Amino acid sequence: MAVTDAAPESIADPPLGDVPGQGAFGPTVDAFDRRADKLLEQVRGHPVADRVFTTASHVGEFSLIWHVISITRGLVKGRRDQVVVLAILIGAESLIVNQGVKRLFKRTRPTTDGDDRLKVRKPMTSSFPSGHSSAATFAATMLTAWDGKRLGTVWFTLAGIVGTSRAYVRIHHASDVVGGLVVGRILGLVGRRIARRLLPA
Repeated sequence: MAVTDAAPESIADPPLGDVPGQGAFGPTVDAFDRRADKLLEQVRGHPVADRVFTTASHVGEFSLIWHVISITRGLVKGRRDQVVVLAILIGAESLIVNQGVKRLFKRTRPTTDGDDRLKVRKPMTSSFPSGHSSAATFAATMLTAWDGKRLGTVWFTLAGIVGTSRAYVRIHHASDVVGGLVVGRILGLVGRRIARRLLPA
């Protein structure tokens, strides 16, 4: 929900160090994050974009969207075993990222509660990498292994929207989203191998 069309002063090209978390990975990453934020700021405040990205951010909480998709396709395809395995692997992925990788970096988020114009849940973990982005990429990688490239395009598109939403609502730096994509992809490839051993073809 857009509250005002005016951009907060902290968004309008703040001096280095004014945005929490800047400087953690150096000036090149800071410049990338600023450019990405400026691009997103051109869209923030648009009713449709605000609704799409805030909704994506909400349904990405606790991987809700991926569990719903997994249960639905499991019932349709008669593969409840895949539903169980994906739920377990998503749980393991979340544990690795939130209690492992994030604790290594302890990066501060760009805002505490997100953009003032958008309503999102206040996270309890640190910023890098984005757990939403990681879980989304992990789930898309797993689902594509089972559904093929055609549906895989849909899964990765959804993953991209969920990941981008976290930078859009300003609860993550853009580089956090990219980091989550990389971590999620790596863990997803590992998850594929585990699933192949646990499940029949």
